Amino acid sequence: MDDTYFVREALKEAKKAAGKGEVPVGCVIVKDGKIISRAHNLTIKKNDPTAHAEILALKKAAQKTGNYRLTNCVMYVTIEPCPMCAGAAVWARIKKIIFGVDDEKSGACGSVVNIANNKKLNHRIKIKGGLFSKECADLMRNFFKERR
Repeated sequence: MDDTYFVREALKEAKKAAGKGEVPVGCVIVKDGKIISRAHNLTIKKNDPTAHAEILALKKAAQKTGNYRLTNCVMYVTIEPCPMCAGAAVWARIKKIIFGVDDEKSGACGSVVNIANNKKLNHRIKIKGGLFSKECADLMRNFFKERR
């Protein structure tokens, strides 16, 4: 299994979110080539502004591993993480974030700000963007188009 497989798994999660009327963001956390957690946005259902896919997946991964430090884990997400999610990934010591499409409005892995690689923080995350960017962007675009 490679990066494309795991981004496709994150896309499956994003589609679940869209089906629930949530912003279509999906995330999987991988350790040693295996998915240890998966989640999608649930901010509306949970009435919780922190219930982003990445935050929910990080919590599940920490519970599964029994450690809040996820040092050898990779986060796969459909859109570039926001500042909250990138900050949580830094504190969790995520090794790498691979995402589908840049978030030109609130991306925190280089598009707007770069929390994931801020030299003032004690941990930096390797970043790779652009996997299935068209599919991820189309999913987001179509979701908001239907609501307007």
